[in-house]
Amino acid sequence: MNASPADFRSWLLDSLRDLCACETPSGAEDAGLPTLLALLAGLGAEVLEQPVAPGRTNVLATWGKPRVLFSTHLDTVPPHLPLRVEGDALYGRGACDAKGQIVAQLGAIRTLLAGGREGFAWLGVVGEETDSAGAAAALALAPRLAGLRALVNGEPTGLKLATGQRGAQHLRLRCEGKAAHSGSPELGRSAAWPLLDWLQRLREQPLPGDSVLGPEVWNLGLLQAGEALNSVPASASADLLVRTLPGSRFVEEVRRLAPPEGSVEVRLDEPPDRYPAIPGFDRAPMPFGSDAPALRALVPDRTVVLAGPGSIAVAHALDERLSLADLEAGVDLNRRLALHFLGD
Repeated sequence: MNASPADFRSWLLDSLRDLCACETPSGAEDAGLPTLLALLAGLGAEVLEQPVAPGRTNVLATWGKPRVLFSTHLDTVPPHLPLRVEGDALYGRGACDAKGQIVAQLGAIRTLLAGGREGFAWLGVVGEETDSAGAAAALALAPRLAGLRALVNGEPTGLKLATGQRGAQHLRLRCEGKAAHSGSPELGRSAAWPLLDWLQRLREQPLPGDSVLGPEVWNLGLLQAGEALNSVPASASADLLVRTLPGSRFVEEVRRLAPPEGSVEVRLDEPPDRYPAIPGFDRAPMPFGSDAPALRALVPDRTVVLAGPGSIAVAHALDERLSLADLEAGVDLNRRLALHFLGD
């Protein structure tokens, strides 16, 4: 498995190109399964396929008795963007989120195997971008990973170790009114105006910050009111995604500011998580979530690292990309992390 630097770079580029050529949105991840299995076979892995749902399969690969587990996700967000190479950058859906993570992790494993090392596992899970069904199912693999010392979960962190991640809350705010003809609005009661006023009051509230996790933030993702242009809306709703900090009082504030006709439904509530500092590795807060809080349960002492090459700023963008230099640096980062947890 020893290769010259040029041959190794070619392997990295070819592997990423082959993976990105497969369209694997959440719910249809198995479209990339043959390509992934061929890549793992080329590395001499023992492979276990774990069905999660029709067309959705987790993949666990092992080399010896695993002590270090690398993991990332197999799904991408739409739309599919074919891979192209411009200069030193690789553009395409999944280039950094997260097919570039797959290649950086497997590249590190390839390098370690060439140096006579073993004791690794790699886990690809489905659904990280939507329902995290793969991470939930992967916990059943714990008996196969009983000797783990650490999990390295791959996401585009700019080659820094995440200090942790904020929690995630999905809140649905509703207001009820009374329908009427738009020509006689006084006969009805619009649900839209109290909802908009509610949101404005919420916008005016100060938000806390955390020196390790960053600021608490929220996003108005969906806003709906009424059923017809010429009718007074009888109902209105707003869906918020909140990135919460420990001890968050955001839900309490939303309820405190609610109008009489308002209600709040908490549809998702995932707690924030903090990750350990590792000597010799730079750390930084990250603005996104991942499967790391769930998957760290596979490690007996819950040691976890969230790190990888690439920038979250382009991860879901139409110009998603990863430079070859960053990909190579990601290989080196994962290699050094593995050696650290192996005691070297």
